Amino acid sequence: MNYNAGVGSTEPAYSADEVMAVEAARRLTSDNVCFVGVGLPSLAANLARRTHAPGCVLVYESGTIGAKPTRLPLSIGDGELAETADSVVSVPEMFAYWLQSGRIGVGFLGAAQIDRHGNLNSTVIGDYDSPKVRLPGGGGAPEIATSVDDVFVMLRHTPRAFVERLDFKTSRGDRVRVVVTDLGILEPRDGELALVRVHRGVSVDEVRAATGWELAVAPELGETAPPTADELAALRGLEAA
Repeated sequence: MNYNAGVGSTEPAYSADEVMAVEAARRLTSDNVCFVGVGLPSLAANLARRTHAPGCVLVYESGTIGAKPTRLPLSIGDGELAETADSVVSVPEMFAYWLQSGRIGVGFLGAAQIDRHGNLNSTVIGDYDSPKVRLPGGGGAPEIATSVDDVFVMLRHTPRAFVERLDFKTSRGDRVRVVVTDLGILEPRDGELALVRVHRGVSVDEVRAATGWELAVAPELGETAPPTADELAALRGLEAA
C-alpha cells in the first residue's frame, strides 16, 4: 500500500512500512533505553537516533549495548552492531542483568496474532500438538513483555493477526502501551486496545473490518501526521546504506 500518491498531491508518497516505522520512531526520545528486534523495530529505532532522539540507547538481543549502526543491520548478529556498541555482553548477561533487572525501558515486539488485551502469539497457528503453522516461538519475547516498562508492538493489521482468541499465548500484554499498524494506532483503554489514531485516508470501518473483535474507538480519535520529507529521507538513507 502506498499513501499520498494521488495526482496533484504535494506530499511525498510513502509505504505502509514507512508510516509504521515513522510512527514508532516518534515515540522514542533520547532518554529511552530500547530493546530492539530486527526488521521494522530496528528501522524505527535507528530512525529515531538519526533524527530527533540521538541519545536513544539501542540494545540488541545478541548482547550489544549502545549500538550505533550507520546502516540498517541485517540481523541481531550483524558485525557493525558490535563494532559500534558501547559494550558487548553475553546473551545470559543481557537477559539476567540488563533486561530482567529493569534496566531497559522500552521493548519492541511483533507477533503472528494479538488479542484485545495485547497478548501475543508467536508460537503456533492452530492446535499446539498438531498446528497448521509452527512459528519461530517466543525467544526472548516473554521476558521482554514482562521486564520492560513499555512494550511497543508493530504489526500489519489483518483479521488473521488481530483475533478474538489467540491460538497460543506466548507473551502477556500487560505492558503493551501502543500497537502501531499499517492502518492506525491502538492504545489500551479500560483494559483493552482501542483505536486512537488512523493514518491519512484510512477509515474507522476499514480498521474494524480488519479486526477480529468489536474494536473500541477512543472518543479523542485523531489522524496521524504523515511522514515528513526529512523523516523519509533519513529512513530511506538507512535502507539504502
